Amino acid sequence: MQHEAHQHHIPQHDPHHPEQPHGPGEHAEHGAHGEHAAHTPDSDWPTAIRATLHCLTGCATGEVLGMVIGTALGWHNAPTMILAITLAFIFGYSFTLYGVLRAGLGFKAAVKVALAADTVSIIVMETVDNGVIALWPGAMDAHLDTWLFWGVLAIAFVVAFVVTVPINKWLIGRGKGHAVVHQYH
Repeated sequence: MQHEAHQHHIPQHDPHHPEQPHGPGEHAEHGAHGEHAAHTPDSDWPTAIRATLHCLTGCATGEVLGMVIGTALGWHNAPTMILAITLAFIFGYSFTLYGVLRAGLGFKAAVKVALAADTVSIIVMETVDNGVIALWPGAMDAHLDTWLFWGVLAIAFVVAFVVTVPINKWLIGRGKGHAVVHQYH
């Protein structure tokens, strides 16, 4: 008698397809505190770091471009910051949108994926880095040709990155945030 003949097929949960039901013995929640079950394999620190770097790249590109444009045009701080934040969101979403469109997803669905993947990350990143800039003495009035402008901006991005990584790890571990993009990579 062959051992294989008595094995039953047990469907396994694929973390890249969150719409699949959990397999036997897997629970969406456990414990008295309602914590999410075992994290997906993609919820480790390196994955959260890569996701945050991806987000930071888009945000930083848009934000620096907005600050450069606003400062070069002699705008006051408020309109320059609004432009920088707006461009940070646009570039942040576009980087993800480009990737999922290349994977073959339609435009409307790709926009939904980008919004789901990046919104929390961009909000946290923009809140933190603009908070650092706003609170740093003299940073809001610094010119493009000063170390204060670029130095504080770099420090603000580093602080925003450090704060956002654990948030992205937590989101990815629950199948949210950048986890919704992973099936298109």
